[in-house]
Amino acid sequence: MKKVLILLDGIVAKSLLNRLVELDTSHSMYDIVYMNDNILPEKKPQNFTFYKFDPTSLSKLQLVMSKVIHNDILVVLGNKHDTISAASNIRKIDSNINFNVFNEWGIEFEDTNIQDYNAVDTLANGLMERLPNVPVVAQNIGLKQGEIMEIKIPFGSSYAYRYISSISQKEWKIFALYRKNTMINIRPASIIKPNDMILVIGKPKVLLQVYAAISVTSGHFPMPFGKVIYVYIDLFLQSEDDALNSVKKARFMQERLNDTRLVIKITRPSSSGTIDQIRDLVKHIENKIIEIDYYNVGALVLLTMDSKRYEIGLFVMTDTLLQNKEISTKLLSAKKPIFKVGSENITHLKSITMVLNNSKNYEQLSPALFDISSQLKHKVNIINSDPMGDGDRIKLTQHLDSLAKIFNQEIKIETNGKNPLRELKTKPNALQILPLKEEMFKKRAISFFTTDSDLLSFDLKYINQIIIPIIE
Repeated sequence: MKKVLILLDGIVAKSLLNRLVELDTSHSMYDIVYMNDNILPEKKPQNFTFYKFDPTSLSKLQLVMSKVIHNDILVVLGNKHDTISAASNIRKIDSNINFNVFNEWGIEFEDTNIQDYNAVDTLANGLMERLPNVPVVAQNIGLKQGEIMEIKIPFGSSYAYRYISSISQKEWKIFALYRKNTMINIRPASIIKPNDMILVIGKPKVLLQVYAAISVTSGHFPMPFGKVIYVYIDLFLQSEDDALNSVKKARFMQERLNDTRLVIKITRPSSSGTIDQIRDLVKHIENKIIEIDYYNVGALVLLTMDSKRYEIGLFVMTDTLLQNKEISTKLLSAKKPIFKVGSENITHLKSITMVLNNSKNYEQLSPALFDISSQLKHKVNIINSDPMGDGDRIKLTQHLDSLAKIFNQEIKIETNGKNPLRELKTKPNALQILPLKEEMFKKRAISFFTTDSDLLSFDLKYINQIIIPIIE
């Protein structure tokens, strides 16, 4: 549940608080700091906590902000001096947090992490719309039912650190991106980051669902990549046990990941007995499709065709298939997560594990890590083999610890100087989260020459892994 801090005083604050209480705000917890009882509403919802003190007091504000991590902060005060002082206090308490300030005095904030709501400009724009031959703003375009929406990407969202082209956009479209008060030219390869603002267009009901998916920080994987868990089986390349194992792992994930469909594509069938066993494994799953290719049209054709037909969010592949160059090339270009099937029985799963490597890569993986953990209902286990305390690695572990609090997830961080692969082998029945790298699919005849723990982990045959695209 999101935590929101609001500093209120003045006539605008009273109106804002009354409207906020009237709305359905049950999905967030609100800390309200106020100075005058006159702004208080008659109704006080249970998810609202009220603090009466002057928000220009640094020590008192620090007490409130130290209790929990606030996802959003809004400052709506009655005079210029208090607004500047409160904004300064927030920045002293948290040097990085992004927050919004109501500004009717023309205050010029140099801090790019302060979102300035200029009341005078907003009022002028509204009046301008009453004049002839003047373009209207988004709120009055089209059917005026909400076909255009502005959405802020929250910290920890599964949509953060994603290529725009990798986000499934069915019946809606991202058409603008703002970062630090600057409009960014968007391309398929553009990357969405936390605190970005996107403008989206589409059916109003669909946009409400998109807003909910972006705003809620867990319970949506494999979204935003797609909703389909796609199992590819080639009975010429794979043994019967290999194929059945991949179906069992896909069944496990489909049963536990929210709002997903299962699609099984079988090519080059060798016997009807194997197909019957596959059907029997998933007979209780209603939301499934089983398709058989009897014509051997090739992996590239099948995967390309099905990528267009289905909203694939997770490919399920065995190691045998990932060694096929045609298949691996297609998967790399698709930029979708891959479940790499290991020999361990996933029904005995004990933890969701990461072996920390490149800090930039693993910061991008962190939202998906906690999303997967929350849905599979297993603790997060972090192996950090950097006892010397590299600055970036320290920031990464602090970031993971903060996310664990936001997601309300159990996390264990093990920091030591031991070999990370040996440590991983002491954690049986783990699901490992890895960044997708092109080097993973290249032959490494002498793998012990590399020190990249991602590549070494990928070569392990026993462990089940989810490999997620990242921005390198």
